[in-house]
Amino acid sequence: MPAFRKTKLKNGLRVITERRPSVRSIALGIWIDVGSRNEAPDENGITHLIEHMVFKGTRRRSAGEIAASLESLGGALNAFTSREQTCYNARVVDEHMATAVDVLADISCHAGITPANLKKEKLVICEEIKEANENPSDYIHDLFAQTYWDGQALGQPILGSVENVLSMSRAKVVDYIRRHYRSESIVIAAAGNVDHDRLVRLVRRHFQFKSGAVDPAPLVTAPVAVRVKHSPSENGQTHFCVGYPGLPFADREKLAAILLTTHLGGGMSSVLFQKIREDRGLAYSVYAFHDAYREAGVFGVYMATDKRRLAEAYAIVERELKKVRNRRLTSAQLDKIKNQVRGQIGLSLESTPARMSRLARNELMLGRRVTINQTMNEVDRVTSSRILEIANRMLDDSLLAIATLGPADARIFDHATRMRS
Repeated sequence: MPAFRKTKLKNGLRVITERRPSVRSIALGIWIDVGSRNEAPDENGITHLIEHMVFKGTRRRSAGEIAASLESLGGALNAFTSREQTCYNARVVDEHMATAVDVLADISCHAGITPANLKKEKLVICEEIKEANENPSDYIHDLFAQTYWDGQALGQPILGSVENVLSMSRAKVVDYIRRHYRSESIVIAAAGNVDHDRLVRLVRRHFQFKSGAVDPAPLVTAPVAVRVKHSPSENGQTHFCVGYPGLPFADREKLAAILLTTHLGGGMSSVLFQKIREDRGLAYSVYAFHDAYREAGVFGVYMATDKRRLAEAYAIVERELKKVRNRRLTSAQLDKIKNQVRGQIGLSLESTPARMSRLARNELMLGRRVTINQTMNEVDRVTSSRILEIANRMLDDSLLAIATLGPADARIFDHATRMRS
């Protein structure tokens, strides 16, 4: 039997599977093409609120019965909201696939959204927001997104604000589900010891999403100026993000950007980790990241350090970013990061949830499957010249964004921002 199969139902719902008969598990995900970037400002937080609410009860199951439905079989049921998608997912032994489909369909299609449960869950999410805001290593990324995207939808926090969440009415929640949980914008993905034809039959029987597609989210545009935001706090450290425009998900040079990110801050052997933590002892945590969205992306560097050593740490970041724009990586450096990325991809193949997520994201973002061999071959084709070109394309000093959280001296960045404005 072919490992990969795809079926599109009459209502536009897509079912994609990757069969791995060597395992006994199945990872199953309901991927809905809606996230925080789809929200109007007064709706910010509603996508995540709905993700919580579907677990609070349906016409057939109480919250307790939902929680026990797969755990009692040794499986797991979970969900997450991102800036572009919502996913309800399960992992079970293959013999329990029908039960997993039934439960996922029940919560995603028939959530009760009762006023009492909504009132209670709002309070839970408010506590989640407070907890996230009191964790500086998390909160700095929300502050950075707000700074980088400068009022655009991708800059909205996924959790929303306490004020917004408390103001959500049941009517608004139900209307948002009606507008966004649409069959043509949903992918059901599975990986593991899965029978594709049986899964399609189960999906036809259990899932009842409204037909149609989600309205496209508002487009975002690349920033046009330097942006700096300082958020004082009583933290003992200064948490810091510096970022530049990255590449969209479908950009043909995305893997070159990933290799560049890996070289700079992808693990303990990366340049920034070695020079900032190992050589100077300036930070415990330091890394680079590249977030790719539909029509845009962002590259950034994060660290947390003592306020007295922020200038020294920032100078190292500036110096290393300048290096990758001015000189090619050596053959040894290029081989190292290629082997690192290949190894990470290879290790991910052992996880059925990772395979399932890869299937779904490529289907939603690209409309097609991307094989592991295609990805590996693309990694092999990246050259030092391409990485140099991508570094100069992304690391545009006139589009720099900086966010700090904690006792930062704003004068540290004055020279850099004046020179780049």
